Amino acid sequence: MRTQRLGATISLVLFLILLPALSVTGMELLERGSWHATMDWISSNQSLYLLNVGLTFCLLAFIYAVVGSLAISGAISTLLLGLMALISYMKVTMIGEPFFPWDILLNKESMDIASLVTGKAAMVRIGAIAASIIFVLALRWVIPRTTIPIIARIGLGLFSLYALYAFGIKTPLAGKILDHAGVSEIIWNQQENYANNGTTLAFTLNVKNSIVKKPDTYSNESIAAVAASLEASTQKEPAVKKASVDMLQGKKPNVIFIMSEAFWDPTLLTNVTFSEDPVPTIHRLQKESSSGYLLSPQFGGGTSNVEFEVLTGNSMSFLPGGSIPYQQYVSKPVPSLASYFADQGYKSMGIHSYEGWFWDRNTVYKQLGFESFKSSEHFVNPETKGYFISDAEVSRNIIDEVDKTEDPMFIYTVTMQNHGPYDDPRYGENQFKAEGNLTPQAKTILETYAQGAHDADQSLQMLIDHFQNSDEPTMIVFYGDHLPMLGLDYQVYKEAGFISTSNANDWSLEEVKKMHSIPLVTWSNFDMPKQDIPLLSDSFLGAHVLDMLHMEKPANFALNAELAAKVPGLLSNLVVDQDQTLHAKAPESVQPLLDDYRNVQYDLLFGKQYLASYIDHDYLTKASQPSYNAEFDNPDTKLRATGGSSPPEATPASVQ
Repeated sequence: MRTQRLGATISLVLFLILLPALSVTGMELLERGSWHATMDWISSNQSLYLLNVGLTFCLLAFIYAVVGSLAISGAISTLLLGLMALISYMKVTMIGEPFFPWDILLNKESMDIASLVTGKAAMVRIGAIAASIIFVLALRWVIPRTTIPIIARIGLGLFSLYALYAFGIKTPLAGKILDHAGVSEIIWNQQENYANNGTTLAFTLNVKNSIVKKPDTYSNESIAAVAASLEASTQKEPAVKKASVDMLQGKKPNVIFIMSEAFWDPTLLTNVTFSEDPVPTIHRLQKESSSGYLLSPQFGGGTSNVEFEVLTGNSMSFLPGGSIPYQQYVSKPVPSLASYFADQGYKSMGIHSYEGWFWDRNTVYKQLGFESFKSSEHFVNPETKGYFISDAEVSRNIIDEVDKTEDPMFIYTVTMQNHGPYDDPRYGENQFKAEGNLTPQAKTILETYAQGAHDADQSLQMLIDHFQNSDEPTMIVFYGDHLPMLGLDYQVYKEAGFISTSNANDWSLEEVKKMHSIPLVTWSNFDMPKQDIPLLSDSFLGAHVLDMLHMEKPANFALNAELAAKVPGLLSNLVVDQDQTLHAKAPESVQPLLDDYRNVQYDLLFGKQYLASYIDHDYLTKASQPSYNAEFDNPDTKLRATGGSSPPEATPASVQ
């Protein structure tokens, strides 16, 4: 019996050591895609590998302390770690970002995105995870059964839980261990962070990034200085500057923002030509109206982060890499363009041709000061094209809302029709044929995307045709949220020679700029001077539009305008100065102004709202509108499709 107990104890120890080691190796193999790359990382980063194994051991030990069965605990641990590696692999493949702790909050969004991912590589990985779980469960009939006293299990569980907590928030002791192991946390480039440190360790280190650290320069005094500077700048503005209502004979113009899903100009691809111009309206407006390029913080996904920048004037550059403000930070009223225009007598409305729960817009739009939000649930018998509600249907809804509303409108529109993936010719026979050194798969992807981009272009023309003959002054601001994901690993961009490598970590600053630059065009049915906008960050667009309309800017947008004059382009890994010179980080000359910008952003989102005690108090502390979405949520006025049933849901290809 003593021999049996000794054997069981040895089996327990070996299981708790070997399974974490094998799990980490398997996770890195799932992520990196090759045995050679995995073993090269392990041999070159032994201390990092051991840290990953240690964290995995803590997870397994905690589960074992709760469950009490070795094999079942191992199976649960294998399932959790396998899913983490699989989701991270899919996210990197799709949009170049790994799996973050806050992705767990996405709920339905995660499932919806996952349904769009298919392919042999993903299926092989799913099969490998399933086989591993079955193998671990089978060990239940092989390894000797053993039990440890309940007190020991509780102690093991508490120790494991504390260790995970310590590394998650980086306690002083954990920090010393990380420093001794040579851990270098690369917050601004999370793909490289995961590749260098390993998936388990990088994921754990990101837990603390769910809470934004207070800037060292943030204080009541620093915010007071910003407020004084802004007031001084306002007093220096020319007295002849008149509001837009004066130049339009007392009428306030409708202001319509259209953020077109994944809209980009495919003719910008090098070494590729099309049978005809897919975006003629955009190209005409680039010659006739104010136009240029926006610098997006996203690629291939993360639409809500672009909305966040445009609507609030805040920058993703000061937030943890991969974070999602709509999910994490917008839990109270936040000043935005919507609340500003509402103060000016406008009806602020959001329109989105997808379901309102996505990215938590139903709640967030209320906090941003919108009066109403028209999501796909409130479209009546909508036209669909491809997988989603068509862009033409969105334009018709914009026209309908403006025509039936007496007050001037601020509308923030988000379309959905041309959402990826594009590897299926979902529009039938594509009108636009691409020619170039492309594989058949890349050619199909590009032609499908070009067809969708054309439809977006024509939906813009539909709006222009309508408001051209309207007696209501109207301005349209049209742009995309990010470049489209044209195949896995940037396939089309690489084959077309637009970028030199599919490894984003090796891109030059010029390539980073190209892969984040989105066409911006404007149009109005009243005279506005034409402006060329070489490059402008999304977070500065609101201030620029208010200037174009000669509207007084509130404090945070006034600060944006000051910074944009010196640093028009701002990403976490790219700064573009007023001369269009590219920098990996901000020049020292603009750092004080950047600090002011960051302090104000922190003050509004997380701080004590010092700014509101010095300037623009009513705007900066404005509560959400009490009648938010009453026109849609009230059962007596809620729009329904013919026959009283809900409008049909547009679904992705895999669901159809």
